[in-house]
Amino acid sequence: MPIKSFRGKLADNTIDTIPLATNNGSVGYRIVKMDVIGEQPTTLDQEAVVKVYSIPQTTATDTIDFSDNTLLAVAFYENDAATAFFGDRSIIFDNTKFNQDIYVTNQSSTGAINYYIELESMSLALDENTVATLKDIRNIKSNE
Repeated sequence: MPIKSFRGKLADNTIDTIPLATNNGSVGYRIVKMDVIGEQPTTLDQEAVVKVYSIPQTTATDTIDFSDNTLLAVAFYENDAATAFFGDRSIIFDNTKFNQDIYVTNQSSTGAINYYIELESMSLALDENTVATLKDIRNIKSNE
């Protein structure tokens, strides 16, 4: 199955949109990889929480809630330049298929964060297409 990759840089408390929606919704995606790294990892102490959502977000927070069914993936990045400590951790909910745009948020202590996301694309049958689209609509309504 084809892999599409996306990368970007997010300032603190910002949100990126990754456009994926198609006219008929017959192409679905699943996140297979997510990596994050600070803008200046050798000189800047930093902590960041990067999250990927299936619905638009109005703010970026550092609160992680696995019961939020619109959360597709989360990554935590930590860097201490003085001690050369570097760490990151990503958790991807790999059974979640989506066929609409996704939204990447960053809440960071200082500086910008870079992200890299790989999506596996797949053809969706009509019933899968309908379920994915209706789930997005229901999630948007429940979060309003």
